[in-house]
Amino acid sequence: MAANAQPAVMIVDDEDMVITSVRAFLRLETEYHIFGFTKPEEAAQFLETNPVDVVVSDYLMPKMNGLQLLAKAKQFQPESARVLLTGHADKQSAIQAINEVGLYQYLEKPWDNQQLLLVIQSAIERTTLLRNLREKIVALDAAHSNLKEIQGKLLRAFL
Repeated sequence: MAANAQPAVMIVDDEDMVITSVRAFLRLETEYHIFGFTKPEEAAQFLETNPVDVVVSDYLMPKMNGLQLLAKAKQFQPESARVLLTGHADKQSAIQAINEVGLYQYLEKPWDNQQLLLVIQSAIERTTLLRNLREKIVALDAAHSNLKEIQGKLLRAFL
């Protein structure tokens, strides 16, 4: 995400009402780009080519569950934060999600809008920090390569 670009949030739930509700709330409270999907397989396809900062996914969905979708999100966009939204508090699923998909946060339905907003805001900050870190590492690697090249030239010049 560019420094002045609006953050992108993906909401995935097989219930259209959940997407409509979260989208309406976020539009009132933020200026985020919000992408909603009722079919997780379509969301996974979108993630292949479209950067998002946060993926919020329901757990129980047909064809592909939330953990499978978040695993795809991790594969395609490892720096994006992954949030699992579930209607049943299953600690085993939460532990599995944390371990398998690097889950950022686990929220239960019905969710509290302010808590959801806080989770999304902090997730965006995390994603931004990770992307900035990656850019700095790339720049350091390039500088290190240049330094090694100059060092080699100096050695050859004096030998």
